[in-house]
Amino acid sequence: MTSELFLVRHAQASFGSDNYDRLSELGHRQARWLGEHFRSRDLAFDHVICGRMVRHRETAEGIFHGMGQDFGGPDLDPSWNEFDFEAIVGAYLDLHPDERPDPEASAGGFSRLLRNALHAWTEDRLPAPLPERWRQFEERVRQGLTAMTAQAGDGRRILLVSSGGAIATALSHVLQAPPSAMVHMNLQLRNSSVSHLYFNRRAVHFSGFNHVPHLDLPDRAGSVTYY
Repeated sequence: MTSELFLVRHAQASFGSDNYDRLSELGHRQARWLGEHFRSRDLAFDHVICGRMVRHRETAEGIFHGMGQDFGGPDLDPSWNEFDFEAIVGAYLDLHPDERPDPEASAGGFSRLLRNALHAWTEDRLPAPLPERWRQFEERVRQGLTAMTAQAGDGRRILLVSSGGAIATALSHVLQAPPSAMVHMNLQLRNSSVSHLYFNRRAVHFSGFNHVPHLDLPDRAGSVTYY
C-alpha cells in the first residue's frame, strides 16, 4: 500500500530580526491555521519528522495545537536542516559587493540577491570556506529522503516540517530536475505551505506543490508570506 509524505515549509520566521530562527506572531497563526485545516479533513499522522531548527519545531507544535492534539515531540533529523543562507549570501557579496541591497530595501531586493547567490552556490562559483557546499547539502537531503522512504510502512501518513531549500531539493531529486529547479522552487515556497508525495519502498511520486489552503480565504489574503 502507498504511503504519503506531507512536506510543510516552516511558518513565517523572524526575518529582519536578530534571530531569524523563531516564528513571528503571524507565523504562529499560520501554523495553527494549517493544523485547523488538517483537522477539518480528519487527517492524522503516523509519524512526525522535523529538522533541528527552532522554527521547524515551533511550526509542528502550532500544527498540532490547531489539530487539537497533544504534541509528543517529533523525530529530529538534521538531514532536514536548512542550508546556511547567511553564509552563502555573504560569500556571494564578497564577489559582488555592488549587489548588496539597501538595508531598507523590500523583500523583493533580498529575493533577487538570494536567487543569484543560490545559483552561484549550486554552480560551485563561491569561494571556500563555506559551512556546506551544494553537493554536500544535496547529498544530505537525498539521504534523509531515502532513509525515510526505506522505512515506510503500508499506508502510513508522515508529516515532515523543514525549510524551503531542503524541501525544494527533495522535490528536485524526485523529479530528477537540475539544481536550477531547486532555486526556482525554493523561492516560490510560501511559509506553512504543503507539498505532497506518495511513496513506497520502490518509488516516490510527486503529487502536489506549495499549497496553502488554510490561507486561501478572503480574511487571510494578507497572511501569505515567503520569509
